[in-house]
Amino acid sequence: MNTSSPSASNASAMISHTHGLRLSRRLHSRKPRRCASLAAVAACLLVAACQTVPPPAPPAAPPPAVRTITQARYEKAAPEALPQIADADLAAAWPALLASCRIFERSKARREAWAEACRQALAVPAGDVAAQRAFLAQRLDAYRVLSATLEEGAAEPRLLASETRGRMTGYYEPLLNGSRTRAAPYLVPLHRPPADLLVIDLASVYPELANQRLRGRLQHSDKGARVVPYWSRAELTEERLRGAELVWVDDAVAAFFLQVQGSGRVRFGDGSMIRVGYADTNGHPYRSIGRVLVDRGELALEQASMQGITAWASANPRRVDELLNENPSYVFFRELPLGDPKAGPVGALGVPLTPGYSVAVDPRFIPLGAPVVISSEHPATGAPLRRLVLAQDTGGAIRGPLRFDFFWGFGAEAAAPAGRQRHDVQAWVLVPRGVRPEKLLGGG
Repeated sequence: MNTSSPSASNASAMISHTHGLRLSRRLHSRKPRRCASLAAVAACLLVAACQTVPPPAPPAAPPPAVRTITQARYEKAAPEALPQIADADLAAAWPALLASCRIFERSKARREAWAEACRQALAVPAGDVAAQRAFLAQRLDAYRVLSATLEEGAAEPRLLASETRGRMTGYYEPLLNGSRTRAAPYLVPLHRPPADLLVIDLASVYPELANQRLRGRLQHSDKGARVVPYWSRAELTEERLRGAELVWVDDAVAAFFLQVQGSGRVRFGDGSMIRVGYADTNGHPYRSIGRVLVDRGELALEQASMQGITAWASANPRRVDELLNENPSYVFFRELPLGDPKAGPVGALGVPLTPGYSVAVDPRFIPLGAPVVISSEHPATGAPLRRLVLAQDTGGAIRGPLRFDFFWGFGAEAAAPAGRQRHDVQAWVLVPRGVRPEKLLGGG
């Protein structure tokens, strides 16, 4: 017999021996017909044992991972389809809209797109809510913002998902106590951009990278110099940052959240105060330390707010540095004059932020300066939060068409809702009549 497996041969020998013994013992006591039957059974078993058992089929190769890209899609909406905004909220948002119009004058691309609409907005009588509503309905087009996930690399990208809801978090302008010199209790430095930090802008060569800049440093070797990624937070030692200290503060966790907020105020011992604003970053992606604690089972999802993380840090002081280093991103600051203490910090658009009516956006998908109607939930009361807001800031963690950061204002009163805001949001971007939102993206 030809067998491909030793186990088949062994089985055949065992079966032959067994049935041979049985047949020899019973040969003279059974009728010939019965003996013939037993012999047939034995023959069948022998044939079955000699069958070649095919090897198991190898497991199927897993399908290749689908690489995806996120794009914004804009669906035109009638004014009556937008969430209803209260008169008081519309009136409060109007100064922020006019601030956007004034800054548009400094940019040729924005000025050309917005000139006529802004001229008409500036002509609306102050406090005339009816006229403000008429302007929005008659002079601007509304587009609902959708987040589309598509398959990357295909000749005709396949739509995998389309979402009308995104995520809105909150931020505020914190107050820290500090000193211009290192002396207890002011032992935690805030840094200005280090001298060896390189910012690489490839937009002149690759226009599609207009809103993206790379950060790096020069690494020298016997083969010459090359640009490599800048140091991560964990790698930014005191030695590597020596000479870049801006001011010193008394709380490492507060300094970390200052980097998350992007700007704040520092009060010195003599009562004087400065603002510190975002200057640059090390270029590493932001990672939420709240999510780290949730994934470890150390905080429930509903506890992963700024307040919950601060409480965890107070209970685990020896583990704070290790936790903070889970976020490789690091923000550098610049000193700014305090200016009007009632006004917010200057955002990415170049205008002071208006508490409750300015938001940070991803400028790849939402035009900077544009009015946006949002529908979400108030983090403190749970009541609907429907407002006209202005896209006047950006943030390292704000990535995606439906990703917003809502500016709540200054100090502890603003910290409470900002730290707890993590809600679904729907959005409609408003643009000048006859202009598609895509045409306003990346305007200089």
